[in-house]
Amino acid sequence: MQHTNYSIKHSPITSGLILDSVSDGIFTVDNELKITSFNHGAEKTTGISRDKALGKHCWDVFKSNKCNSGCVVKKSLSEGKSFNDSFISILSHCEEKIPIDISTTSLKTKSKEIIGCIGVFRDLRLVEKIGDNLKTCYRVGDMISKSPTMKKIFDIVPYVAESSSTVLIEGETGTGKELLARAIHDLGPRKDKPFVAINCGALPDTLLESELFGYKAGAFTDAVKDKPGHFTVAKGGTVFLDEIGETSPAFQVRLLRVLQEKQIVPLGGIKSIPVDVRVIVATNQDLYEAVKQEEFRKDLYYRIDVMEFKLPALRERKEDIPLLIEYFVDRKNKSGENKIKLISRNTLPYFMAYNYPGNVRELENIIEKIYIFCGNGVIKYDYLPDVLKNVMIDKSSRESCDQHAESPRHKIILEALANNNNNYAAAARELGIHKSTLYRKLKKLGLKS
Repeated sequence: MQHTNYSIKHSPITSGLILDSVSDGIFTVDNELKITSFNHGAEKTTGISRDKALGKHCWDVFKSNKCNSGCVVKKSLSEGKSFNDSFISILSHCEEKIPIDISTTSLKTKSKEIIGCIGVFRDLRLVEKIGDNLKTCYRVGDMISKSPTMKKIFDIVPYVAESSSTVLIEGETGTGKELLARAIHDLGPRKDKPFVAINCGALPDTLLESELFGYKAGAFTDAVKDKPGHFTVAKGGTVFLDEIGETSPAFQVRLLRVLQEKQIVPLGGIKSIPVDVRVIVATNQDLYEAVKQEEFRKDLYYRIDVMEFKLPALRERKEDIPLLIEYFVDRKNKSGENKIKLISRNTLPYFMAYNYPGNVRELENIIEKIYIFCGNGVIKYDYLPDVLKNVMIDKSSRESCDQHAESPRHKIILEALANNNNNYAAAARELGIHKSTLYRKLKKLGLKS
């Protein structure tokens, strides 16, 4: 059977619907570096139509900073190998500089003759945008926020870190209490010493005391030798006691004595051991209310409440949701092979409307789940977990989304129109607004009479 070698220009694959369904930009050139195919993704990124690109030299279309030297397209043609370049930029039809990541591979006939090159490129403007957003936010340690409430907390942390005072951190599960405790430790003079954390609510009294204070050989059946506790192991550092509100009154008495005397007595021991640690405690309860209800010892409360932080729930600082999404996406993109390019504007309102009972930790887990299915693409409605799909999108959620997605408004609206060939209904869907709302915004911005 005789095989026909199609030219690049007339190949049913390179000129067909398959490549147009791919979001990345894809183009091919012949041996003279003239463009022979140009998919929809390439049109969308560059703003240049396929008809205008075909037949032109690639340098006249892309106007890359690597056209004169270091061009991977030329290297693939001359060496017959695949190459990648993540430090390259092109110019759009309106002379806007666009950072891209490009991979190139030579195209060969069955006889290994090089007849052209295919290039696949990805728009990296979102990556730069994430970097810019992360630079303009407030942060301390591994915590990040744009919330004025969180900024007040972040501003105080360095001063608290310099002292050795006991700190109380209150906040719902998942708000970042341990992250804040670690930040206090890392910013203080004890940063080079151990940071030891223990969940007090997960252990019964006897086991909790043995973990914290240690025990002597013979203290109980399996105690065949002495074991130091966390207060000893963390010498010169910090002990973080999470869920302190879950402890029994008997343990609270023991802990109070340790904080007052700066000494511990291991289980089964009779001799006090001096300790040099900073203590940071945390709880998801309102300890002051627990004291009033006689569910927590008043004397211990006033001993640990030297400096108090109250971390707000994520639903109380929803302006942080887009920032945190970008932060977690950026972190996943750096750690894995898959790449999430962006979140569609009609999907963001679902993130904004949800109340996150698990707070920041829950949002991070949601991004983790989406990343498994999404990878190399856009976060769309279909990828959302049911908890997000089932929320009611109200006006405030749309407005919160608008505040994030429309800066600068003029540029974003023009991009949406360009992406959809000036189809107002399609552009409105991309922006997550009604078509009539788009008309009003166009008129207000002087883009439509």
